[in-house]
Amino acid sequence: MFHHIKDLQFNARVSKPDARFAGLLLEQFGGANGELKAAMTYFIQAFGCRKAFPEKYDLLMDIATEEFSHLEIVGATIQMLLTGINGDLKNAAEESDIMQVMGSKKNATMENLVHGSLSTPQFFTVSAGGPTLTNSAGVPFCGSWVDANGDLTVDLRSDIAAESRAKIVYEHLLQFTDDPMVKESLHFLMAREVAHFQQFQAALDSIQPNFPPGVLQGDPRHTNTYYNMSEGTTAKKPWNDGRSKGLDEEWQLITDPIAYVTKSNSLLSVEPVGTDRTDTTTEAHDKGFSEKKSQEIKLTNKAENIQWNGEI
Repeated sequence: MFHHIKDLQFNARVSKPDARFAGLLLEQFGGANGELKAAMTYFIQAFGCRKAFPEKYDLLMDIATEEFSHLEIVGATIQMLLTGINGDLKNAAEESDIMQVMGSKKNATMENLVHGSLSTPQFFTVSAGGPTLTNSAGVPFCGSWVDANGDLTVDLRSDIAAESRAKIVYEHLLQFTDDPMVKESLHFLMAREVAHFQQFQAALDSIQPNFPPGVLQGDPRHTNTYYNMSEGTTAKKPWNDGRSKGLDEEWQLITDPIAYVTKSNSLLSVEPVGTDRTDTTTEAHDKGFSEKKSQEIKLTNKAENIQWNGEI
């Protein structure tokens, strides 16, 4: 259950109204890397791991709930940045600001309103001064942005990437406002993305083994080859030289992919090189890990005495 507290998690403030920056800030309200997307993603991901990973369920639900709190901060900031717009639009009297400026194209207020209506038309024509559930371009929030794969290690990797993207968006937003009070809130929200990144990374590290994602390890003939698919010399780097981080295999740099594919009958006659894994050991691992994953799923789908509260 949720319990709403009227005070914000962080005391958001603004120095003065700024409709243009309010429009940019919509990116973190209803955008693909925004707070609502994060909240819904972690909220949905949590359901599938409640029985198999109850501590990860707590983590995902706690962060999802905090993301709703961040959505509230962003929405409140947008509302404050739009101070005055709602009242002006609702006032149909002749003395309203909008009516006064209609007679002069040189009027500064008219120019500001026209510019604002072009850059953030939803504030002036739809919400009349409140945040809308869109990104900064006015594109409505889309449920397909929510990532929930069903495999916790895959979801956590996606979450780490999501926090990285959100952090960068806040970093970019900071370049478009000179309001020190707004910057306070943005710095707080950006710092929480860093915290969540670390928490998701710790959760992923606590699941062993967690590589490769899913159940099947992959064919040992192909998991440690790097194809030089461009003309010229390829520098030797950690992604094509030395041992791989995930499977601890020796990278095999294929300098001439065409000759390699032709000589091997389109890879059909390739043998594993630079790895201790074989078809036999891979098959044994896949079978054992498949049974482990199956048990996790069965915990989630126990078909007797089904209830939510008190089950864990």
